[in-house]
Amino acid sequence: QSMKLAASSILLSFCILEQSVETYAYSTTSSKSSCNEVHVTGASINRKNFLLQSSAAVLTLNTIAIATPLPAEARGRATLEQAYDRYTPRINAGGQFYAKDLKAIIAKNDWAALAAATAEPPKRTKADKAKADGGIAERAAQAGQFSDSRVLFAMDLYAATFSDNSVSAKTKAMKDEVEALRKVVQGMHTSARIALGEEKAVEGGLFGFGGKSPSQAELAQKVRGLYVEGGNAFNQYVYAANDGLPVTLERLPYL
Repeated sequence: QSMKLAASSILLSFCILEQSVETYAYSTTSSKSSCNEVHVTGASINRKNFLLQSSAAVLTLNTIAIATPLPAEARGRATLEQAYDRYTPRINAGGQFYAKDLKAIIAKNDWAALAAATAEPPKRTKADKAKADGGIAERAAQAGQFSDSRVLFAMDLYAATFSDNSVSAKTKAMKDEVEALRKVVQGMHTSARIALGEEKAVEGGLFGFGGKSPSQAELAQKVRGLYVEGGNAFNQYVYAANDGLPVTLERLPYL
């Protein structure tokens, strides 16, 4: 706006100066100076050149105004909308799975389903390299419905959208909740594998069980506690994400 005002002011000054030149030229017609050319302090100003130079100056100012980068708020809004469209579908799908399917899995002590729901995709193999997409699609499909790769990674990336040159308080708050969820998911996955006999309790104790191998009942009780802890972290993340969100974007749903 200030650049436009400056350009308008300069253009008005050019018009006034042009009229002054024309008046001066008209008043000196009795001399050898023509109406189209006058001499001011020894410099010849031709009407055509004057107008061309004036237009060029105004055009330069307009070009500067157009080339000026958008404010950080405007750039941030565009980035936020892109991130919202890209990551929130995965976050919402993860929340729905957590509130319904994962709750039912834990209630039934379905250890195999719990291990699958929180599993990471397998590492890339030599066979994957021979595939057109490097095996990405096939491996991604094997990620659990509430795994780090499928849900938490998207939550991390969406949280980073709310920062620019430095990490904002909002991004930090959201990432703290993601980290809490990450520990919950890892704990659930480990518990499921221990219950299935696929993994042994870590030396020094798992979740305060000491060196002994926990019973199925103890594992079930611990996983239920983790579920509540994870649900609280997810809802805190949603609260932080929705705080100050533009009205044009739909708020993330709580569990």
